[in-house]
Amino acid sequence: MSDRLVFMMGKYQAWFPTDRLYARNHMWFQDSGGIYRVGFTAFAVRMLQDVYFLAWSIEPGSFVRAKQEIGEIESSKAISSIYAPTDGALLRFNNELLKDPTPINTDGYGKGWLFEFDPKTADLLTAADYVKHLEGTWEEAQRHIKGQMN
Repeated sequence: MSDRLVFMMGKYQAWFPTDRLYARNHMWFQDSGGIYRVGFTAFAVRMLQDVYFLAWSIEPGSFVRAKQEIGEIESSKAISSIYAPTDGALLRFNNELLKDPTPINTDGYGKGWLFEFDPKTADLLTAADYVKHLEGTWEEAQRHIKGQMN
């Protein structure tokens, strides 16, 4: 059994460690005794491309609701809002990324983690289920990439 799964984004590979859970908003969750370290999946990073700015709009320790805006990220492709993946307490940010967000691009499943989170509700997917989710939404994602969304 492999320790990661791969999804082909055209000619690019996006890989996903199987030791984590995944949210449909393209974040990974790694359990550390009921507290989860959260980061962007390789799919999200590829869609964003070169991330060079990150800012948070809430304070550590805040309770957030699913889809609540919690920050902003800027990349070579766009400025995007970051939304809470589920209801829960956002415990701590990876403050190193505020100084230099490069690890999001280069070590997204390691030093590029975004925050630590205590989810109160969670509709999380296994790596295999996340890849199936991507397969089901890839055609729409490609239209978005090409600017063909209506």
